[in-house]
Amino acid sequence: MATVTDQTVTTRDRETAGRPVQKARTFWRSTTAVVVLRILVIIIALALWQVMSGPVLPEYAVSKPDAVYHALVKMLSSASGWTDIKVTTVEVLAGFGLGVAAGTVMGLVLGSFPLLGRVLEPLVAAVNGIPKIALAPLFLLFFGIGPWSKITIAMTGVAFVVFYNVYLGLRLRERELVEVVQVMGGRKHHVLGYVTIPTLAAPFFAALKTGGPLAILGVIGGEFIASSEGVGHELFTAAQNLDAASEFAGLIVLVALTLGLNAVLSALDSYALKRLGLAARRRPQPKR
Repeated sequence: MATVTDQTVTTRDRETAGRPVQKARTFWRSTTAVVVLRILVIIIALALWQVMSGPVLPEYAVSKPDAVYHALVKMLSSASGWTDIKVTTVEVLAGFGLGVAAGTVMGLVLGSFPLLGRVLEPLVAAVNGIPKIALAPLFLLFFGIGPWSKITIAMTGVAFVVFYNVYLGLRLRERELVEVVQVMGGRKHHVLGYVTIPTLAAPFFAALKTGGPLAILGVIGGEFIASSEGVGHELFTAAQNLDAASEFAGLIVLVALTLGLNAVLSALDSYALKRLGLAARRRPQPKR
């Protein structure tokens, strides 16, 4: 009996001693730990930036975090700063939305008609090979320095990304599944709902996440070339004036715009995949 009791106590001691280790491992794998580590990395990077600006790096080129902070506060506290942010945001959203619509329609049409796709695919590839920023002067001639020239540049970049994902998704659609639905008496809308949309969901949302930064890049590039307002216009003005603090403040605004757009698209992606039953299923955690 004493031996059994000793073994039981020893086993319990081992389990009790192992729990803190398991809790520590669980913490460092959790989302909270990831967020804490990200914040720590940002703090270290800002501290190194503050210390190295001047002695190591030229301050006129990289400024300092405190100067960038004051420039950002100045930008966000002025009416002209919010006007620039509003103009750029509207141009990005309009260009992104039109690009998604155009790319989706092109992909569906060329993917649904194989002969038309084989005829026009080389032409689409040729046009896509032209750098979108190289088309900016042409769009400026058509639409002037107003917002439509920037919207068109952004739309062009997004449209091709969405087109290729939708077009290739349709071409890679499993023919066997389509035939099974048709044999069971399904019509075109059944094929669309049970085969086409689930097949295109993942590449479509991947194209959206890729197209978001491209839309911002197109708008900022257009504002760099010719504009009277917008974040890109302010960035160009700050670069001409060698104002590094205002330059970084504008970049922070663009990063915030990119993160906001990506967060919306990620939420939409998760919701759509969940509704379609394509979300990854989590394995049940064993009870302890």
